[in-house]
Amino acid sequence: MFRTKRSGLVRRLWRSRAPVEGDGEADRGTHGSGGCCMGKTTKAAKTNVGSEAELKALTHSILKKIKEKQLEVLLQAVESKGGARSPCLLLPSKVDAKVGQQSYSLPMLLYKVFRWPDLRHSSELKRLSCCESYGKVNPELVCCNPHHMSRLCELESPPPPYSRYPMDYLKPPDSPDSGPSCSETGGTTYSAPVGLSDSLALQESGERAHWCVVAYWEEKTRVGRLYSVQESSLDIFYDLPQGNGFCLGQLCSENKSQLVQMVRAKIGYGIQLTREPDGVWVYNRSCYPIFIKSATLDNPDSRTLLVHKVFPGFSIKAFDYDKAGNLQRPNDHEFTQQPRTGFTVQISFVKGWGQCYTRQFISSCPCWLEVIFNTR
Repeated sequence: MFRTKRSGLVRRLWRSRAPVEGDGEADRGTHGSGGCCMGKTTKAAKTNVGSEAELKALTHSILKKIKEKQLEVLLQAVESKGGARSPCLLLPSKVDAKVGQQSYSLPMLLYKVFRWPDLRHSSELKRLSCCESYGKVNPELVCCNPHHMSRLCELESPPPPYSRYPMDYLKPPDSPDSGPSCSETGGTTYSAPVGLSDSLALQESGERAHWCVVAYWEEKTRVGRLYSVQESSLDIFYDLPQGNGFCLGQLCSENKSQLVQMVRAKIGYGIQLTREPDGVWVYNRSCYPIFIKSATLDNPDSRTLLVHKVFPGFSIKAFDYDKAGNLQRPNDHEFTQQPRTGFTVQISFVKGWGQCYTRQFISSCPCWLEVIFNTR
């Protein structure tokens, strides 16, 4: 019975491995051209990783050495694609496995098999802050849970010209028309409560200070109240099996647009917003790309901002505290026009905007977020 159950877990894990490009099921969001996550194709991984039979034999032999409870933890993480909260899978970090002509550490092999077949080096990865191994250097036991990791989004240099578009001038919240400017909406005027009054009221009532607030928009209409964030990490999602955070699916929206409803359904696990010592990171947990615009992602001397495409499973430092401090100069009109609470980051789900898209401004995107940082 013991062997039967263990063998069954191993077989289920192998069936749940990450598909490789060309098998018809490859993750459409992990690869592609454009945006910031570039130059990663699984075709090279297929030739380097050895034959399918060799990889299967090696994976089975390694998994059969893992404790049964640990196999259940791994299976929970893999089958739910990170949607279920799974504990750390602590295994020896020094064990090496050889596939073809290449040797991989045990964590790297599991990451390649269950998440990214094209993964080449550990430097391409970023550990999520929820993991026990986060911040630890060379521990004897390291977490090998594939869904406690993310791929680092590499910014292109120079950036592609199609993603450039003029800087949006954001007006102070006490301005009578503090919504997106007419230049952003193509000259259309509308009423939208973008002010921070509902968030500031939380502080006045005695609650601890927030480090950011999040607004959810559908096209030109803000849906629901501003969400004040005090915890270091926040999940923003539409449908998450064990979600704990900002659930967009619970907001009451009157938008009947088919496109909005389609994109809303694709938000799925959404994103994870995390405040870390070096800045604020965004991890794309969904199955579709997200698009981000932030002043600290680009050259501080630039008069334009880029819209960066972030594929599923990738993380990007959306806000850098040091860079933000350098941008707050009296002569920089764009940055002095930011709201008094700090900088904003705009994130669109599924649909991009800019000169190479039909949508020139984010207010034309079906579903998007505005993250306003409190730098006081």
